[in-house]
Amino acid sequence: MTLEDIKSFSLEELQEQFRQQGQPPYKALQVYQWLHRGVSSFDEMTDISKVLRQYLAERYYISVANIEKKLVSDYDSTIKYLFRFRDGEYVESVLMRYHHGYSICISTQVGCKMGCTFCATGKSGFSRNLAPSEMLAQIQAAQRDNDIRISNVVLMGMGEPLDNYDNVLKFLRLVSSEQGMNIGMRHISLSTCGLVDQIYRLADEKLQLTLSVSLHAPNDSIRTRTMPVNRKWPVEELLKACRYYIKQTGRRISFEYAMIDGVNDSDVCATELAKRLSGMLCHVNLIPVNPVGGTSYRKSKRDRLERFCRILERQGLTATVRRTLGSDINASCGQLRRKHTEEGGTTVEDIR
Repeated sequence: MTLEDIKSFSLEELQEQFRQQGQPPYKALQVYQWLHRGVSSFDEMTDISKVLRQYLAERYYISVANIEKKLVSDYDSTIKYLFRFRDGEYVESVLMRYHHGYSICISTQVGCKMGCTFCATGKSGFSRNLAPSEMLAQIQAAQRDNDIRISNVVLMGMGEPLDNYDNVLKFLRLVSSEQGMNIGMRHISLSTCGLVDQIYRLADEKLQLTLSVSLHAPNDSIRTRTMPVNRKWPVEELLKACRYYIKQTGRRISFEYAMIDGVNDSDVCATELAKRLSGMLCHVNLIPVNPVGGTSYRKSKRDRLERFCRILERQGLTATVRRTLGSDINASCGQLRRKHTEEGGTTVEDIR
């Protein structure tokens, strides 16, 4: 018998499973709540009868994220995880501590298809989509490892969330479930490189999450060189979809802009970007690009970052330079998995 992924079921779906098996619905709620507390086996469900636990173990599996590597920053206690799933695939997550609590950046795919030239994840290719349960498992593993409660979730790790639309949408429903982890939509950010058709779909859901759009260039010429997705959906089409998203949800969009020395960080680029975004309910997040092997990209100098930011602000835009966390452990996603896979490592590593 092929085991089913029980953690990817909604409460209603799990209740229906229990009804079909002649079990009362209240037991489904008990099991659901245990799953969202992060148990790794049915034996941990101590208020469930042994007979039912055995029955569940014969029909389902509980998806968990096993810690393969763990890097801890000396600077700010940021933690970078390499997680292993039951099929042997790896993804990365980053746990960050802020004054308001803990945030985690999770992956939605193993690898990525998008091929952005400044991103390490795409250089390893694409393996598969993550199930909703595997996204939940990353949060639960980090919580369990640190004995904390995570309050904010960012879908900005490995993969393009909107390329795994159905599983990501189900994850969002599960993680915000009042009977589950109960992390509200306003505490969740979803980052996309700009899959325009899926932005329209997401807008019509009218969820109250924060949409972060990886823009990284003010025009098609620069963006197409760095982001292949721009060949299908040019900048103006992307911004049209963003305006629709704002109209449907009333939510401000965050535009991510990786500052690359000599590529997209000139005064001309800043002025053009300001004109493009004029009048939009948005925020521009300037990000010093992380060095990626195989490219000549370098992060913009500090004075250039600050000048770019001032130009945007003078044009009426809200802009900030992202605080760099975990710089000593290469906390941007994709690099740890790639290095681990190439080296064939298998041990847990905790570096301070």
